[in-house]
Amino acid sequence: MPVELVEKKLSNALPVHLVAKDAQAAAGLEPSSVAWAKANGFSGEAGRTLVVPGDNGAIAGALFGTGDDEGAMAVGALARALPEGEWRLASAPAKPELTALALALGGYVFTRYGKKPGRTLRFALPSGADAARVRRIADGVFLARDLVNTPTSDMGPGQLENAARTLAATHTAEISVTKGDDLLAANFPMIHAVGRASADAPRLIDMIWGPKNAPKITLVGKGVCFDTGGLDIKPSSGMLLMKKDMGGAANVLGLASMIMAARLKVRLRVLIPAVENSIAGNAFRPGDVLVSRKGITVEIGNTDAEGRLVLADALALADDEEPQMLVDMATLTGAARVALGPDLPPFYTGDEALASELADASVAVEDPLWRMPLWKPYDAKLASKIADINNVTSDGLAGSITAALFLKRFVQKTASWAHFDIFAWNPSDRPHGLAGGEAQGIRALERVISNRFGG
Repeated sequence: MPVELVEKKLSNALPVHLVAKDAQAAAGLEPSSVAWAKANGFSGEAGRTLVVPGDNGAIAGALFGTGDDEGAMAVGALARALPEGEWRLASAPAKPELTALALALGGYVFTRYGKKPGRTLRFALPSGADAARVRRIADGVFLARDLVNTPTSDMGPGQLENAARTLAATHTAEISVTKGDDLLAANFPMIHAVGRASADAPRLIDMIWGPKNAPKITLVGKGVCFDTGGLDIKPSSGMLLMKKDMGGAANVLGLASMIMAARLKVRLRVLIPAVENSIAGNAFRPGDVLVSRKGITVEIGNTDAEGRLVLADALALADDEEPQMLVDMATLTGAARVALGPDLPPFYTGDEALASELADASVAVEDPLWRMPLWKPYDAKLASKIADINNVTSDGLAGSITAALFLKRFVQKTASWAHFDIFAWNPSDRPHGLAGGEAQGIRALERVISNRFGG
């Protein structure tokens, strides 16, 4: 990890002063540092780092602009801006644990294909931060990022299964996989239909961890390892980022890592329908009618709306157990990005208590989320003339909402269910994460689950 958080005192650590906008004088700086800031036009603007020289030309410390309170995660930019060495915060941050996490996350680099990790910083852990918690949250985020960043040539359904098996082995979880035509025998027809045209067989990954009598938490992640769009083929520009279409699976594995590492008192189940939506003579077609695991018949209006199909079969399985909490995560619709952009994932739930807890946790851990409505009148847009339901609407409007309503048809027993329509990607560098694969919503979910079931 490029940023090493050190619990012991670092005697040679250089100070980093957090400076609000136009507040150099109030930051407790030496007069020489104030003069240096003024000479370099530094006024505490958000995200700017200014290294301060000492009398002998060596580095004496650094200033970091926090602007008009950009939040603790903004401090992650220091991981890439500071010179290599040992550092500490000159004063206690308002949110020590979140600040420490920001530093850890900001140092992430995806190095699998030869990219150099860059400088290594040793940073004194801020007083009041739980080092173990910071590390397990960072590890979960890094797992999600690594999986999303890996191209499909090395992250098809088989490799995604291997990643899940590795995580299961780390935490002594049980894992089983239903693969290929066995999906038909086990009654997962829509997972099979979406993935059958690929040379890498479709499969359902099922991981279980924790005591049998503990509260049941089930996570379902969309594992479409590449999406051509199927016979309703995407344009080439639309395929460029489709390695990230398994971002839901990556995120639930990252969340599972956090939960298991914390040894929370839950019975955790992770379900991942892992497929590649490919084109071949046996690909499912527009106009086909698929019979789902739940018995609901689905007319295919568009083969590029495949994620909801594989999730539906997995959700039906999860719903049979009626867990205390059921969460699904998916890179499901472009409509969510049109509505809220890449940084603010919508979530849907009919559980008012859960919605309130998620909103509070989102703010507390600076993991942006926004609740969207399960607007019942739009359910009629999914009508089919020959089947129970169509997988798309005819007018193309409210696409994220209607996708959530589609999934809701397959969750009929579980009282507390939430659907997250995530992007799983940073289009550009952010303070706590470079452009590339990203964990979204799982830090907020970890906070909610820990608060509910951590005792």
